[in-house]
This record gives sequence, C-alpha cells and structure tokens, in this order.
Amino acid sequence: MGVGTMELTNERRAVLGLQHMVAMFGATILVPLIVGLDPSVTLISAGIGTLIFHFVTKRMVPVFLGSSFAFIPPILAAAGGGASLGQIGIGIFCAGLVYLAMAGLVMWIGPGFIRRIFPPIVTGPVIVVIGITLAPVAIDGAKATWLIAIVTLLATIVAATYLKGLFRMLPILIGFVVGFFFAWFWSLVSDFSLSFEALTSADWIAWPDFVTFDLGFDWEVILLIAPVAFVTMIEHVGDILANGRVVGKDFFKEPGVHRTLMGDGLATATAGLLGGPPNTTYSENTGVLAVTQVYDPMVLRIAAVFAICLGFIPKFGGLLLTVPGEVLGGLSIILFGMIAAVGMRTLVEGKVDFTKARNMIIAGLILVFGLGASLMTLSGLGLAQPFTINFFGQADIAVSGLALGAVVGVVANLILPGAEKVDE
Repeated sequence: MGVGTMELTNERRAVLGLQHMVAMFGATILVPLIVGLDPSVTLISAGIGTLIFHFVTKRMVPVFLGSSFAFIPPILAAAGGGASLGQIGIGIFCAGLVYLAMAGLVMWIGPGFIRRIFPPIVTGPVIVVIGITLAPVAIDGAKATWLIAIVTLLATIVAATYLKGLFRMLPILIGFVVGFFFAWFWSLVSDFSLSFEALTSADWIAWPDFVTFDLGFDWEVILLIAPVAFVTMIEHVGDILANGRVVGKDFFKEPGVHRTLMGDGLATATAGLLGGPPNTTYSENTGVLAVTQVYDPMVLRIAAVFAICLGFIPKFGGLLLTVPGEVLGGLSIILFGMIAAVGMRTLVEGKVDFTKARNMIIAGLILVFGLGASLMTLSGLGLAQPFTINFFGQADIAVSGLALGAVVGVVANLILPGAEKVDE
C-alpha cells in the first residue's frame, strides 16, 4: 500500500481522482483534435473503457485508459482516403478484437513466455524509453514561457516533499492550481496572453456526437487500422510492467497479463463503437502514482466517472482548455521523469549485472533504437508518430520508437547467450 492509502476517505478519493483526470486530460483530447473525432465522445469512451478495464482485471490494477497516439497516422490515412467516421470506428473496433485474440493466446499458452521475453534487462530500459520518449512533450509545452512552467514544477515538488497529510497526496493538483493562478497573474503584468474563449463559448450541457455506422465494413480501412494493435500491445506490456513496479505488485501473476490485454481490447472495441479513438494505458497516470504513492484503484475509477461526466459538460472541459500549455508542461516534466526513474529502479531491483557485455549490449540497443526512432519524428510528440521502416524497398511499415526498441531488445535477449533464468 502506498502512503495514505489506508486512511483514504471518499472525499479524499474524489480529490485524488480529480488530480488523475487533470493528468490525463491534455493528451486524451489531443488525439481527437488531430484526427477529427469528437473530444466529448473521446472523454466518455476513455472513462467507460477505464471502468471496463478495472472490471476485467478484478479491480486490482490502478491504471487509466486514454487516447492512443500510435493510431493517429492510420486514422488520418483512412480519413484522407475518404473513409467515414463509421468505417474508421469499425476499424478501431477490430483493433480491439486483435487485443482479445492475443489475450486468448496468452491465456492458452500461459504468461511464462512473456516473462521470458521481458526480463528486467529488457523491461527496465523499455520503461526508461517510455519516460524519456515523452520528455519532448513536456519541454514543448513548457518552452513558450519557462517561468510559468518552473513555478508549476516547483510548486509540485514542494507539495510532494514538504507538505503533510492530504496535501502531500495532491502534488499534481496543487501544482496545477498554483501554475494556473500564476499564469493568470503573469498575464496581468506582462505580455503573456491567457484566453478564456474556450470557457465562455462552451455550453453547460450537450449531447456528444456519437458515431453512426452508415456505410458498413471497409476491409481496407480495417487492414489499415487494426494491425497497429500489435505495436500498442508491446507498449501495453511496458506500461503494465511500469505500473506494477510503481505499485510493488506483480500484475502478470494476478490478475494476469491476459486480463490486462483483454481489458485494453474491450475498451478499444467500445471506443470504436462510440466514435472515440483507441484506448491505451496512460503513462501520465502511472507518473501520478509514482509521485503521490497512492495506489488505490478506486481513485482511478473515480477519475473515469469524472471523465464521463465531463463528456456531457463542455463548460468544464472549456475551463480545462484555458489552462496554458506551460502549466501542463511543468507538470509533465516531473511525471515523465518519474516514469524513466522507475525503469532505472527496475534494473536495480532486478540486480542486472552491467559488468556483463551481454547486458550492456541489450540495454544500449533498446535505448538507441527506442529513443532514436522516437526523437526522429517530425511532430516532436515522441510516441505520437510512428517511425517508418522501408521493408525491402516494397512497403513502408510504421512502428513506434518504443515498439522498435522493445522488439530489438527482446530479440537480442533471446539470441545472445548467457541469459539468466527468470521465475515464472
């Protein structure tokens, strides 16, 4: 149990859930804004998907499921080719079915083979890549006005380090509030502009624009979107490992990785039917867990309920949209840094011997391929835009930098001699 978990009241859980919603909000609504889907539907599908995931995983795994960045290129390609939102939704639904098929395979064969291909020498660097790959997002948000980002960051650090009781469990929310009010103050005394247009123009209550399936199946769209699930499965494994390391539990054993894959698949399939983007486990919220040391899964379910309600209240969403990117950037610096630190802790706790050339080679390959491919993306959003590989001059295959690094690490670990036995 984390700090303060035993004495959590429902009121405290509600505030902590609000904090998790703040952490996921920016990235979750960014995806639909890029690909042309309804942000309100996205929030609802993320909330419902999170609740489905928790139900399937026996309410044990403290994760939040939000919009997946890895699906942006195929969705844009499908839309550019004239596919309707209904056809894209069916493609996303089929991506969820791919997850379910893999969950069934893992349940049949057993999770032992996943442990063999993901020992600490692989999972540690992969988790480091998750955190560092997201770093450009934090820096890109903070760079416009570093003063606001630094004030937000310092307020978060002070809250996490020096405050007591409930306030120590709310460093992200405290940093968020302090950063927002400092940004408002700074707009009064400088040329910094803080716009409230998103708040004033939003309705109080509105029915989201759920998708309608008017044109049936399009196999080209399905084949374009669904296979990306194989890429995000690798990211899923890395995120579940990182989450387990933060919490101090083995989620591969209980509730089982087949259940986490099933939960992610059902959440993605549901999102496709509603008209939202595919869902994935969110590293931002794992970062909140690491900072607050509060691991109660109920808090994440409360955040999911908040997200669903937010989908029907555009006014509240408009309020969050007024928050400057510098504030979110300041928060992201510590969130993403904590994830990378968890990866290094995985190597330490796994007692990985770096005097062995084998381990140095595997870690180095994962870091170079994982980070190099991600940081080469033009968007500057790391995982948002997959790295493209030309396959024998015939076709371009898009993979995320994280997936590429993970695949290289897994292969190197399997073929290089001297692998240590991993408990199953």
